[in-house]
Amino acid sequence: MIIVGLTGGIGSGKSTVAEFFSKLDVSIYVADVEAKKIMNTSKSIRKRLINEFGSEAYTEDQQLNRAYLAAIVFNDKDKLDTINSIIHPKIDKHFSKWVQKQNSPYVIQENAIIFENNNAEKFDYIIAVTAPIEVRIKRVIKRDLTTKKNVIARMKNQWDEAKKNKLADYVIHNTNLADTKKQVEFIHKKLLKLIKEKKLLNNC
Repeated sequence: MIIVGLTGGIGSGKSTVAEFFSKLDVSIYVADVEAKKIMNTSKSIRKRLINEFGSEAYTEDQQLNRAYLAAIVFNDKDKLDTINSIIHPKIDKHFSKWVQKQNSPYVIQENAIIFENNNAEKFDYIIAVTAPIEVRIKRVIKRDLTTKKNVIARMKNQWDEAKKNKLADYVIHNTNLADTKKQVEFIHKKLLKLIKEKKLLNNC
């Protein structure tokens, strides 16, 4: 199974791009969504987060206290790295099991911090989604009902998009939906061709 990473900075439009791929019958794994599920259901993860951040890491009904944790990691990259180090090994195992159940020619993992977590080698190809910084800021302010200052602070915890783009196999410029869709379709056809060629080589 060919595994493709879909990454990009906050507000770049990864979810929009993932939705376009999904409409082409590509299986999509959204790491952030699955991480939230695991943090709410895994007893071992809950125990480690409480040990690290205190009992307030979870609410009285045993749900992750996202606001509390967000406030802690907001301007503390070390704390953010600690959370990622607790969660992502579990995500890796969950993703591997998920991949085995998929039937699409290739699968995509949507993950904002592939490069930041040094996970690039786990993917056959990586697609980076990019957009002008002011566009990204406006998107996040509208989506999260937050302030420009808060968005910029969150951006500082991620790599610069230009750095990601240089390392990616493909880059999607997501400023116009029609253009974005065309770029997705082009990359999809390219990947299908590469997969076909790889199968032919393996059969030789």
